Amino acid sequence: MCYNIFGDCMELLSNTLRPNKLDEVIGQTHLIGEGKILSNMVKNKKIFSFILYGKPGIGKTSIATAIVNELKSMHRFLNATINNKKDFDIVIEEAKMNGEIILIIDEIHRMNKDKQDILLPYIESGLITLIGLTTSNPYHKINPAIRSRVQIFELHELTIDDIVTGLKRGCKKLENIKIDEEALKYIALLSSGDFRSALNLLEVSYYSTKEDKTINIDLVKEINSKPVFFHDKNEDGHYDVLSAFQKSIRGSDVDASIHYLSRLLEAGDLDSIYRRMSVIAYEDIGLANPSIGPKVMAAIHASELIGLPEASIPLGVVVTEMALSPKSNSAYLAINNALNDIHAGNIGNVPNHIKTSSTTYKYPHDYKNDWVNQEYLPSNLKGRKYYYNKKNKYEDNINKLYNEMKGGN
Repeated sequence: MCYNIFGDCMELLSNTLRPNKLDEVIGQTHLIGEGKILSNMVKNKKIFSFILYGKPGIGKTSIATAIVNELKSMHRFLNATINNKKDFDIVIEEAKMNGEIILIIDEIHRMNKDKQDILLPYIESGLITLIGLTTSNPYHKINPAIRSRVQIFELHELTIDDIVTGLKRGCKKLENIKIDEEALKYIALLSSGDFRSALNLLEVSYYSTKEDKTINIDLVKEINSKPVFFHDKNEDGHYDVLSAFQKSIRGSDVDASIHYLSRLLEAGDLDSIYRRMSVIAYEDIGLANPSIGPKVMAAIHASELIGLPEASIPLGVVVTEMALSPKSNSAYLAINNALNDIHAGNIGNVPNHIKTSSTTYKYPHDYKNDWVNQEYLPSNLKGRKYYYNKKNKYEDNINKLYNEMKGGN
């Protein structure tokens, strides 16, 4: 139960279903289950500091809660935004008295430097075992000093089947509920992978029914009219639309590009749009129009400032230009070729003359056209070619200049 100024209120369904054990967690089978990383840690009664990241409502807090419950360990929950420096000091003192503590920090990407500096030596010593929770990519948002002391686990998006399974568990907590598979699946589709959102919609639907507690798809539509048009019967529709969006831009079909952008916008899926546009700018357009990358970032920034529905304007402008732009994947292929060498162990030693301590390095700016003939690749990769230019105006021009620079020596 909870209490507020209006008196007693019922605990939310999403809270009553919070898992007590890892095997009660919905989805995340790459980390949880027989022989999987997190389950093995709990089984061995030993966990190490780690960060869980992923979209809202996919199990970050549930996993952290289940772990500390199963281990029966002393633990504390803090929020990097809400809790102040004094709260962190208290946890450290508790850890010293107890010998160790598990500290779960929500929104860890927002933890400022002062709080990080306080925690670092205790995470290093093992006095505090950190479980960080974040919706932001920790490789971009988390201080490197913290990152180097933790493992990072990405949580996968929940499938429609995952969410329907969870909803059925929720139904067992709602007395006399009557709901069919169609309504359950529709609620799951509306949630866009957020299990907490799905449970909340189920609960609202339950308390919006007549006395017979029957929930059907029409009732759910009355409560939430958000369109679910990008999913298909195979439940791959969301990714199919994203795929069609990229392939339409790559194929220079401006009308199809705008069509699929509109479907994603109508679903409110800005994050997926941003990520996919950023990939397209560098994978498919690349050196044929190198100005498109900054333009995409500017459009994303503008969209974040103004929000929906107006975000469609800058996004529509830049997607139109992306579709109409010349295309080149030469740089994308070049980095893949180089990575294939690295993965195959084709690395070699850095040549002596370009090492930090070298006295034989030839400084290109001391030579005509700022170029001098010297080897830069490891000796075992001498002559290896990764980049092959495509025929477009920009690459033709920079390759012409490059050849002139070399030819003048």
